[in-house]
Amino acid sequence: MILFFKSASRSRTISVEDNPLDQRESKNNTADETCTSLTVWRKSLIFSCEGFAVFGSDGSLVYRVDNYTGRGRRPGQVILMDGSGKPILTISRRKKLGLVDSWLVYEGEVDEYCSNKKSVIEPIFCVRKSLNVLQPNFNVLAYVYRGGGMSDKRHSYVVEGSYAHRSCKVLDGSRRVVAEIKRKEAMVGGVSFGLEVFLLIVQPGFDSGFAMALVLLLDQIFS
Repeated sequence: MILFFKSASRSRTISVEDNPLDQRESKNNTADETCTSLTVWRKSLIFSCEGFAVFGSDGSLVYRVDNYTGRGRRPGQVILMDGSGKPILTISRRKKLGLVDSWLVYEGEVDEYCSNKKSVIEPIFCVRKSLNVLQPNFNVLAYVYRGGGMSDKRHSYVVEGSYAHRSCKVLDGSRRVVAEIKRKEAMVGGVSFGLEVFLLIVQPGFDSGFAMALVLLLDQIFS
């Protein structure tokens, strides 16, 4: 089967066994038609790499991640790019200081050495894995803090659900759902695509690039 996709820079053609866009989602099937519905494919479009390819409702390539090594290995950094290959966000794992793992999110592409220097580049978000043994809510997967610190103890967003089942919600401080990960099913017959292809639904006002960065972080934590 031949899969065609559009990119801002050029068009490419690849051959794959299963095409996750055979049954495209024209729009999110919710009351709010302005939501952004993205199809996330846990596969790099470069044959020798692992990664992610993220498609819009029209089949265009929106985001991509190449050279991802998340299966049993945790790289120091993951770079989220747009469809043309331009770096958007860099996700860097913070050196472990205690029991709880955390990651820093930077704008653009950041060198791994620089990301470990506190005074050089400031992260825009810090994500901390939930340590459920210390939390009353066992449904919480991660907490998201603005900037690089957690000194005020007040998170901006919380991620709840189960990434293993591709069923997660990102909630803001008012408990409003701003993004959601869902299983993707074929539009005819209710056939599931499995865990490698799923939906990322982003509400208006929430950045879809950052929502995809949270998907990458969850994959880092729970793969």
